[in-house]
Amino acid sequence: MIEHEVLDAGLGDADDDDFDLSEIFDSQLPDNRYLDREVSWLAFNRRVLELAEDATLPLLERSNFLAIFASNLDEFFMVRVAGLKRRILTGLAVPTNVGRSPQEVLTDIADLAHSLQARHADVWTHEVKPALAEVGIEIVSWESLSHEERDRLYEYFQAHVFPVLMPLAVDPAHPFPYISGLSLNLAIRIRNAKTSRQEFARLKVPPMLPRFVRVSREGDAVRYLPLESLISNHLEDLFPGMEILDHHAFRLTRNEDVVVEEDETENLIQALEAELLRRRFGPPIRLEVTEDMDDLTLSLLIKELDITEQEVYRLPGLLDLRGLFDLSRIDRPELHYAPHVPTTALAFQPPEQNGRADIFAAIRKADVLVHHPYESFATSVQAFLEQAAKDPHVLAIKQTLYRTSGDSPIVQALIDAAEAGKQVLALVEVKARFDEAANIVWARKLEKAGVHVVYGLVGLKTHCKLALVIREEDGILRSYSHIGTGNYNPKTSRIYEDFGLFTVDEQVGRDLTRLFNELSGYAIEKKFKRLLVAPLHLRKGLLRLIDRERRNALAGRPARIRIKVNSMVDEQIIDALYRASQVGVPVEVWVRGICSLKPGVEGMSENITVRSILGRYLEHSRIFAFHNDGDPQVYIGSADMMHRNLDRRVEALVRVVAPAHLKELTDLFDLAMDDATSSWHLGPDGEWVRHSVGPEGTPLSDMQDRTMTNVQRRRRARAVR
Repeated sequence: MIEHEVLDAGLGDADDDDFDLSEIFDSQLPDNRYLDREVSWLAFNRRVLELAEDATLPLLERSNFLAIFASNLDEFFMVRVAGLKRRILTGLAVPTNVGRSPQEVLTDIADLAHSLQARHADVWTHEVKPALAEVGIEIVSWESLSHEERDRLYEYFQAHVFPVLMPLAVDPAHPFPYISGLSLNLAIRIRNAKTSRQEFARLKVPPMLPRFVRVSREGDAVRYLPLESLISNHLEDLFPGMEILDHHAFRLTRNEDVVVEEDETENLIQALEAELLRRRFGPPIRLEVTEDMDDLTLSLLIKELDITEQEVYRLPGLLDLRGLFDLSRIDRPELHYAPHVPTTALAFQPPEQNGRADIFAAIRKADVLVHHPYESFATSVQAFLEQAAKDPHVLAIKQTLYRTSGDSPIVQALIDAAEAGKQVLALVEVKARFDEAANIVWARKLEKAGVHVVYGLVGLKTHCKLALVIREEDGILRSYSHIGTGNYNPKTSRIYEDFGLFTVDEQVGRDLTRLFNELSGYAIEKKFKRLLVAPLHLRKGLLRLIDRERRNALAGRPARIRIKVNSMVDEQIIDALYRASQVGVPVEVWVRGICSLKPGVEGMSENITVRSILGRYLEHSRIFAFHNDGDPQVYIGSADMMHRNLDRRVEALVRVVAPAHLKELTDLFDLAMDDATSSWHLGPDGEWVRHSVGPEGTPLSDMQDRTMTNVQRRRRARAVR
């Protein structure tokens, strides 16, 4: 297992195991001190929906937020709701910190999900869709088309749609067909003209075809027909000689969580592939139907799918609004966010125009902190690995891969390095949820190229974002390290906000070497100096840093805690923050998604402030900053404050030490927590309230826009010098 004592990381020189956690937990806190994590997640997705409702945002971006909401909610059902149901049915204990039974939690989140889905459908039907029509982007009905348009679409149907359709009858000779998860389907009732017998058929809307079929285009004005509407108006071609009585769209969500007992299998890849196959046949957990579906058809679906009425969601208008992602490809710049081109980080800018930067020389001069997507991933992380692959002085590359993209230049750089004769180690996390199949493909491709591929430690996911390059310089081996908060994924780097630290610090290099040795072999390493590493000691290290601020406050010294994460759920961390607040420590938590912490409760958390910021970029970085009586202890890394991150994953935080980098992180936090910045504020009752307009009705500042401006300003200042 991964262990470490924290020496130079600012936690003192004593062995970390000497730190007694019981010293922190010496006061009573109320039982109802946590917010429900599932309800908090739904509150996060409601914030996404509020962006879709915001009439000040560009129209196609509002449409995109509707698609993001739909995609998020699908995953919530496939994983969180499915997990709750599986545990209830199998009698397993369900973690709950809010004093309610699992069934009560499931009922509450079902009610909330119903109301949110209805609101989501309403925003599309009555706000975004009409607004798009006003600017020339229409989603039309079959009834509104002219005869000429119908004829033209019929030709398209015959040529491109009809050949791939597969109608499946349900009768004594044809059992009810398997319905794949998240597929869009038509439930069709027909009458046999010869026997007058009513029959049922299911027709899957082909997912490989465009969801919206273009009807016409004149300049910027474009009209689309939903694919399911085109199909449903030509059912006679599929059922010749039959009378079409009725048809309705429906969509099923299945349990798609993957569970692999690693300690009971000899081959993780084979076990995972078998589990992925099982995922396709997971039990149904949600049935979405159009609100006009007749009772006879609905009763048949409920019976055949073995689903309860509580799990049925009647929705107006279109089902599966993930299809709105397609509208983001429409070339109407005025309906999108203004384009932003990432700049090259100052340290990595080439000395001459059109020249090529020496990444290694830049890192040797000083640590480099890069902020994506404001600063380019391609000219920093990608360039770092591509230069390492080509550099004859580079002897070895070691890297973790949690999620990457198709045709990834990161993977290609590792392949190029291996083929050039370098030692290359890739730790591919094949258990990364919903990327399992893709990561298996990458792992095998890397192995064929000669890369040493490992899959981490049994029972743990490797979630840390690490790259280590070993280069020979004047007969000495030098370590070039990168520790990031986000995945090595060129695609998501353009929309995910993340930090990455490049350094030649010898201690960081030794830390990463030891950590990679443990991940790939059997080494038991206990000494990490600039890293905090999960699963055994990251939580303890953070608790100790939090408690130091509490003790400083008790001693009358300045104290402050700032934490930026995607999720704040871990009870021990939350309790430590409560106790720091109780003695007057100002605590600022900047969280994107789930937050189980209750801020502003008198006597418990009145010194805690919680903010959330959502926008064009997904806030993804994790920052942990402690005042430490004027000697700041600031870390960045991959870990959220959740049980899975602290107990069941390999995570790594690195301490940031350069004064300029500390100022950059502090300035970012100042901007995020400023009352003049648009954000959501969490209240003690668990309600998130959006603050986007000032007292005089003027819009508050957009933090992400301001950050773009600040990065550009730094670059211009460098150019002037």
